Amino acid sequence: MLSHRNTPYPTMLKNRPNAIIMGGSLGGLNAAFFLRDAGFAVTVLERSRTPLAGQGAGIVLNPYTVRYLLDIPALDIADISIRSQLLRYIDQSGQIVAERPSPLRFASYNSIYAGLQTLLGTQNYHLNQRVTGFDQRGDCVRVHTAQGLQMTCDLLVCADGIGSDARRWLLGNTTAQYAGYIAWRGLISAADVPADTFDLLQDSIVYHITPNGHLLTYPIPVVEDSLADRERYVNWLWYRNVAAGADFANIMTDQNGVQRALSVPSGAVRADAIAQLKADATTLPDILSELITQTDQPFIQAVFDYEIPQMAFGRICILGDAAFSARPHTAAGTAKAAEDARQLGLALHDCADIPTALKLWEAKQLSLGASLVERNRVAGTMLQNGTWPIGAPLAFGLYEQGDSQMT
Repeated sequence: MLSHRNTPYPTMLKNRPNAIIMGGSLGGLNAAFFLRDAGFAVTVLERSRTPLAGQGAGIVLNPYTVRYLLDIPALDIADISIRSQLLRYIDQSGQIVAERPSPLRFASYNSIYAGLQTLLGTQNYHLNQRVTGFDQRGDCVRVHTAQGLQMTCDLLVCADGIGSDARRWLLGNTTAQYAGYIAWRGLISAADVPADTFDLLQDSIVYHITPNGHLLTYPIPVVEDSLADRERYVNWLWYRNVAAGADFANIMTDQNGVQRALSVPSGAVRADAIAQLKADATTLPDILSELITQTDQPFIQAVFDYEIPQMAFGRICILGDAAFSARPHTAAGTAKAAEDARQLGLALHDCADIPTALKLWEAKQLSLGASLVERNRVAGTMLQNGTWPIGAPLAFGLYEQGDSQMT
C-alpha cells in the first residue's frame, strides 16, 4: 500500500550536510530520522523545558505516522498501540444502528513520542532551546535561540506546530481560520468504566451523530514507566459548535482568566465550563454520558483550517502543522507531518543542491496539504450539521479515504 509513494527524487552528488530541526514533536522527530538516513547530521531544538506530553490524547494510527517504526525492528507497533476491528454507530438510546469492519490501530501521543525520542537518543535532541530567529546567507542558515545558542546549518526544517513562529517570520502575520466548533476531549481508565460499557467500546471506534455535532470514542493504551506497564483507557471526543466572538472567547478562557488561542489543557479548564459540559452530557446516550460525567479533567481543542502558499524558502522549509492545519476528521494530522518528513528525506537523499531538492519536495507536499485541508473541511461540515450518513465508512486517510487501516 505504501510502495507506490516511494518514487525517489533525482539523485545528485553526495554530500554530508547538517540540518537543524526547529521543533521536537512528532513531525520534528520524523524529520530527524529521515534526514539522518539521507546522510544528514541532525540537531533537534525543542523549546519545551521538559519532554513533550499530549495530555493523554489519543491518536488513530495511519501507516504513514509510524512508517519509520514499521521499517525498523527496534520497536513493535503492537507494544504501543491497540487494535480494533469495527466501526459502530449508536443512536440516542445507545443501541448499535450500524456496524462495519474497520481495522484500525490506536495509540496515545505520549507512547509514539516516547518511542521515537528513545530511538533518536538525547545527544542530538535538545530541550529548552527556543529559537528566536534565523537568517539565511549564501549557502548556510544561522539559527539563534533565547538561551544564547548560535548555530549554522545547511538546512533548517521548521516543525514548530500550528502556532508556528517560523511561519510568521517567513510569511508575515497570517492566522489560522477558526472552523466554528471545538472538541471537548477526555480520557478515562477502563477500570472506571462500567463493564458493559467497556465491552462495547474496547474493540471498536464508536460514533454518535447529533443534529449539531458528533461524538466518538476509541480505546488507547496508556504507557507508564515501560511498555510492559500499560493500561487500557477510553479516549472520547465531543465536537460542539461554538460561535466565533464572545462565545468562543468565553469557552477558551481558562481558570486563571487567560484566553487561550488554540487549546485549554487538562487541569486549566474552568470548573463552571466543566460543570456545564457534564450537565449537557445528560442529554446524550447513557454510554457516552457516563464517560463524560466520570472524566475528572476534560480539556478543549479549538478546530482550525490553515494553509500556506509556500513551504520552501531557499535552504529553509516548513512542514507538518506549521504548514497546514487540517481539521481532525481524516485522522491524518500526525500522518501528514510524518509524510512531509519522509518525502523531505527522499528529496534530499544524496543531494548536494538543497534549494533545488526543497522545491521538488514542496510541489508534492503543497498538493497533499491542500487536498487534506479540503477533505477535512467537507467531512467536518457534514459531521457538524447532522448530514453525515449513518453507517458510512469514516473519512480517515492521508492520501485517500481508507489508507489508515492497519492490521
